[in-house]
Amino acid sequence: MRENMDEKYEGITTYKIGEVARRASVNKETVRYYEKRELIPQPDRRRSGYRIFTQRHIDQIKFIKRAQELGFTLSEIQELLDLRMDEHTTCTEIKSEAQEKYQDVVKKIEDLQRIKWTLLELIDSCAGEGPKGDCPILGALEGETDTGQNLR
Repeated sequence: MRENMDEKYEGITTYKIGEVARRASVNKETVRYYEKRELIPQPDRRRSGYRIFTQRHIDQIKFIKRAQELGFTLSEIQELLDLRMDEHTTCTEIKSEAQEKYQDVVKKIEDLQRIKWTLLELIDSCAGEGPKGDCPILGALEGETDTGQNLR
């Protein structure tokens, strides 16, 4: 027998997907995507078929968005959510995840710095005149010159 949703959610504020999206500052497709990826709890449905969302859904979506802003991928966020829901998780485990992400960010910054300097080297090597066949930037990208060797 189907559970009576009116009784289950008595005294609890519920939302339709549009309101959840608005409150979490995302669009409805994002909510659907997170639901499909199982990043948010599967909402119950009313007899009409409408999903029943609660503040928990909104809070979880905001958590996901903040984690994304810090550079966490959705897979990494799923790990964080799993740790968050596991009653045996320690702060040490959460800190370890954050330290791992920090190391990833440091490596990306180093890579971006290398790319920045290589691009500057390529730009400086080109007079900006003459036929494209003589362009040292194209030559470096094609592997014909040592200019831009840091690309590897």
